[in-house]
Amino acid sequence: MTSFSEMTLEELAALLEKREKLSAAEVALLRSDRRRGARLLLERYRRRQEQRRREESRLHRMLREERFYWRQGFSSIAGVDEAGRGPLAGPVVAAAVILPPETTIPYLDDSKKLTPALRESLYDQIRAAARGCAVGICPAAEIDRVNIHAAAMQAMREALAALPLEPEVVLVDGFPIRGLRLRQKAIPGGDGLSLSIAAASVVAKVTRDRFMLELHRRYPEYGFDRHKGYGTAEHRRALVRCGPCPQHRRSFRWSAPDEEDGP
Repeated sequence: MTSFSEMTLEELAALLEKREKLSAAEVALLRSDRRRGARLLLERYRRRQEQRRREESRLHRMLREERFYWRQGFSSIAGVDEAGRGPLAGPVVAAAVILPPETTIPYLDDSKKLTPALRESLYDQIRAAARGCAVGICPAAEIDRVNIHAAAMQAMREALAALPLEPEVVLVDGFPIRGLRLRQKAIPGGDGLSLSIAAASVVAKVTRDRFMLELHRRYPEYGFDRHKGYGTAEHRRALVRCGPCPQHRRSFRWSAPDEEDGP
């Protein structure tokens, strides 16, 4: 058994950071350690373990839809989601992601609940783990021509068509994908209920945000790097001052600058 009392607090902290589990005897030793710092490290370790258990439980729940189909023998299940329905500028981007059965990625969730830095990290993990990952992009001019709902459907179909393998089942956030011949299930709020859809939401959001950052370099006067094309007061003031650029959606209503939406 490890002799915790002979370790410095720095050594003890490093050990607990690496350990997946402590025995009951080890916990008892740390509780009886006369150093307050050692007892605080034990409490921090226990909180970290509890957080890990909660996260594992959440991830398990988010595979419920996928497991329903895995048990029926389907192995290629694609999650589909889009980003960019509401902005005044830029494309709508859809993503389709097929994760291997029972794959979990810690902290993967609805992209709207995540920080930009965590989305970027998860994007790389999703791309590395996925059996298939693809995007479909519908530009502003096409949104104006067919309307945003039809454009989102088109982007989703393009994302699915670009996958390296055809999915046996499609799980989609919100509404069913029109014109899709594959087996599909629409799940309202699916980006917070299905891990595959959550993965697609992250890929779509990161892809679109990167596009908007590039757009900012071409049209810095609109502040696309900050609001990503959404109708913030800053963005509407820029529209009044500069007029629209080629990436603005002409069919959308550009209300007064005091009406604010969010990215």
